Amino acid sequence: MNSDLHASDAPPYFERLNGPQREAVEAVDGPLLVLAGAGTGKTRVLTTRIAHILKTRRAWPEQILAVTFTNKAAREMSDRVAAMIGSSVDGLWIGTFHSVAARILRRHAGLVGLGADFTILDQDDQIRLVKRICGEEKIDEKQWPARAVHAEIERLKDRGLAPEEEDGSSNGAFADGRIGSLYRSYQDRLTTLNAVDFGDLLLHCVTLFRERSEVLASWADRFRYILVDEYQDSNVAQYLWLRLLAQGRNNICCVGDDDQSIYSWRGAEVGNILRFEQEFPGARVVRLEQNYRSTQPLLDAASQVISRNRKRLGKTLWTDARDGHPVAVRSFQSGEAEAAFVGERILELQRRGESLDEVAILVRASFLMREFEDRLLDIAVPYRVVGGPRFYERREIRDAVAYLRAVAHPADDLALERIVNVPRRGIGEATLAKLRAFARDRSAPLQKAARQLIEAGGAPARARAALGELIEQLDRWRAMKVPPEELAEAVLEESGYAAMWKEDPGIDAPGRIENLEELVSAISEFRSLPEFLEHVSLVMDREESGGPEMVSLMTLHAAKGLEFAHVFLPAWEENVFPNRRSLEERKDAALEEERRLAYVGITRAKRRVWVSYAASRRVHNNWVAAPVSRFVDELNSPDAERAQERSSAGAAEPDRVRPGRGPGYRRMMARRRGRRSREGRLTEGMRVFHQKFGYGTVRYRRGGVLGVAFEKAGDKEVEASSVKPA
Repeated sequence: MNSDLHASDAPPYFERLNGPQREAVEAVDGPLLVLAGAGTGKTRVLTTRIAHILKTRRAWPEQILAVTFTNKAAREMSDRVAAMIGSSVDGLWIGTFHSVAARILRRHAGLVGLGADFTILDQDDQIRLVKRICGEEKIDEKQWPARAVHAEIERLKDRGLAPEEEDGSSNGAFADGRIGSLYRSYQDRLTTLNAVDFGDLLLHCVTLFRERSEVLASWADRFRYILVDEYQDSNVAQYLWLRLLAQGRNNICCVGDDDQSIYSWRGAEVGNILRFEQEFPGARVVRLEQNYRSTQPLLDAASQVISRNRKRLGKTLWTDARDGHPVAVRSFQSGEAEAAFVGERILELQRRGESLDEVAILVRASFLMREFEDRLLDIAVPYRVVGGPRFYERREIRDAVAYLRAVAHPADDLALERIVNVPRRGIGEATLAKLRAFARDRSAPLQKAARQLIEAGGAPARARAALGELIEQLDRWRAMKVPPEELAEAVLEESGYAAMWKEDPGIDAPGRIENLEELVSAISEFRSLPEFLEHVSLVMDREESGGPEMVSLMTLHAAKGLEFAHVFLPAWEENVFPNRRSLEERKDAALEEERRLAYVGITRAKRRVWVSYAASRRVHNNWVAAPVSRFVDELNSPDAERAQERSSAGAAEPDRVRPGRGPGYRRMMARRRGRRSREGRLTEGMRVFHQKFGYGTVRYRRGGVLGVAFEKAGDKEVEASSVKPA
């Protein structure tokens, strides 16, 4: 099983490897860490290493364990190995952490109190179970929602902590100090149901390996070689599981890049890869530094940024492609001007025959996508949002727009049905069915029928009261004589919809709140609510013309593992990128992860990168002065192309009103010009009035942003267009 190959007998798959790659493939015995920089061929190393082990008969397929983070990556790896060795790899243990752990656990389920046919609950079922337990334990649902309790239990499982190991020291105040007992009750209920959640798949295996030495010995002996992909993304429970399995033969190869560890918010622990040499004594480290994707100027810029991180193992990326464009840095007066510039550059690339599939816009947070989506729609450039729906297709945006449709169009039954019990008001499906029948009998829209149903007493008292309150709210909002953005703010706040997401502890809840705030910003660009709703309808109805090629628009987190010829990196401003909330919560650790995100963004590009920032940007529906991100200075490239676009709408301003634009668009542009004229008269020392904050005095002005000392609300930064002379 251990016959080595002589140099003259080297198989053809070695011909495609450079020196360090071949070193990583041939170092099959003992612990090995392969530090694989962006674009250095890590997948080639992993698949060739498995093929080499099989070809040299060091192990049979069933004696090799290869784990990764996605089923797609596992399938691709298996297919590549089969193609490389020219035969089937049936029996190879290759899959995600959870899928492999589930296979192991089913063979020993009885030892952890489960049947072999245990059920793996999805997240909705898990949360419902937690909610039931919280109700039984008299936990205040408003203060400690079931989602929050569930998220805390997930966090404990990611850290490899069983209920008896949770002593309250990590988050003692959570759920009135009762998270430990809730966790135990949850686990007991899962056992009664013969069920597990995803965290249990690994946690039960770790418990099993620790408590039943004979079980661990059998699996540790079975797997002669263990290979791990994307090791920098592993959590503590995954590390413990791997460490126990590897302790028998110690033939573990972990491939990863500490400079691309960007998922701490979902449990990833960068310390796993940083401590590899201490955790596996005698470990060998091979650095893959030759990049096959980007040009040298781009790699130099990425290296300049990431070198500021203290907690890293270090490597220097290089490429044979020495020539190329340096990173282009552009500054703008506003986010709108920045979006215009990006759109014009994309049109220019398209005119030169570049494929739109090779163009990407990567942003720090999803709420930043809206301006770029609108701009791409304006100039008829097809695009896709990777890793999520387009802005107006997001759940929270559809819900909010449905509220506004119900206000503007009382006969819009589909809008009312969507929001009638969102957030929950106690209007169930039975009441809604009665309302539909009542409306059909009278040939009336649902809102009108609801009033009649309430008067007739045709529903339970609680449901009637809730329905009546909603109809009264719709009537009140409809009667408000305020700008459309203020109406939208009132609807989102008074309906409880914004509060619903603010109280939601889910990972995606902060992003949903940001998207709602960005929606209000979008509405402020229109004269009336009907005009905005017409715009949304046209956007949603627009077919993706122009063939299969599309620009990719996504967050930096979603971009990892992808590559494009041309990459735009907008909104490089302090508090946006690096993200202020992350820095407040995790300080230096967060700053290093934000810097790794910048590194990931730059290294997605093969040929061109445009980094840009705006002097002022509408964030969370407020115009704020936006200091340039520290990461721009850290690019520190002497040959970086730097330019400032001086036009108030960017270099592309002359082309903003394009042939074929409708009257609605021209009215909007005229309105903006009028607003800028009014804003120009607001100067330091002037007394002004704001609809929300009342009277105040202008203390300073920065572009379109005013610093105002309000008499009752105190000092605030507000958009100049939101105040008027008093």
